[in-house]
Formats: sequence, C-alpha cells, structure tokens
Amino acid sequence: MVYLFLADGFEIIEAMAPLDILRRGGVEVKTVGVTGKRVSCSKGVEVTADITIDEASMDGCEMLVLPGGLPGAENLAASEALSDMIDEAESAGVRMAAICAAPMVLGLKGALRGKKATCFPGYENKLLGAECTGEGVVTDGRVITAKGAGRSIEFGLALLAALKGRAAADAVAAKMQCP
Repeated sequence: MVYLFLADGFEIIEAMAPLDILRRGGVEVKTVGVTGKRVSCSKGVEVTADITIDEASMDGCEMLVLPGGLPGAENLAASEALSDMIDEAESAGVRMAAICAAPMVLGLKGALRGKKATCFPGYENKLLGAECTGEGVVTDGRVITAKGAGRSIEFGLALLAALKGRAAADAVAAKMQCP
C-alpha cells in the first residue's frame, strides 16, 4: 500500500501523474486527505481523497508520497498526524518520496539527513542535513525527491521502479509513450 497525501493547495500534476503511473504499474495507492476528504489543488480543482489522514494506518504501508505546491506543502508540514506518520516510516524503514516544495516536509523532520536530495529552487535550506544536488529526480536509499511539476512523470516512474523494479517502470513508460 502506498499513501499519497493531499493537502489544500497541492500541485495537481505532482499528485495525479505519480498516482496514475503507480496504478498503471499495479501498485495499490490510496489518496489521503490531510486537510479533509475534499481537497482543493493550487489551481482550484477539487479532488475527493480515498481516505482522510485519521483513517490511515502504517500497517502494510510501503511508501509515503508527498506532492508539492503552495500552500499544499506548507499544509503538509503543519500536519501533526503526517509528522507522526513520517516518524513511524523512519522507524520502520518505509520508503518516502516528495516533489517540488514538499521535500522540505521531510527535510525539516531530519528525514533527509545524510541523503542526496533535490527540491524546487529556494527550498534547499529546509532540507536539513541533505546534500542538495539540483538534479531533476534523486533516489538515495529509501528516499526519492524531485525538483518540480515538470518532473512529475519521471518522479512517478522512479516511485514505480523502487516498488516494482526497473522493468515494470520501463513497461509503463513504453505504454505511455514516454521518451
């Protein structure tokens, strides 16, 4: 099970592209509303999450995914329930992934300490203890980070590769006509 967290102000492509890719690859993904069951993206599109954060349990969770966007990433960072889940993920060795401004959520928690990571330019100082590479998508152990909305498909494929292997990600990429 993968949890993809949605908070008001999230960047829609950073959530929906990875969600689509993971589901195409046969991964069970639940969208988790952090600010409620109905969540509005940064462009005003409203999405109904599969569950709310109160309903989420770390039992059987393989990965936490945090899309960016503003104020979405800030709303994720303000969630005590999400903070607790990140702590649990850290302790259990669960994979975590974040794109755009959302790597700051992991960085401020210290979850990127000693890792190579990337983020939207200007948020590097919030990736506490990380080596900021400036690359588009970075995988370091069980943590995957990406720079911004334009990297959403590449990010989604990296998530799928981490969970199901490179061959599965390549097969989905081919079916989607990715370069």
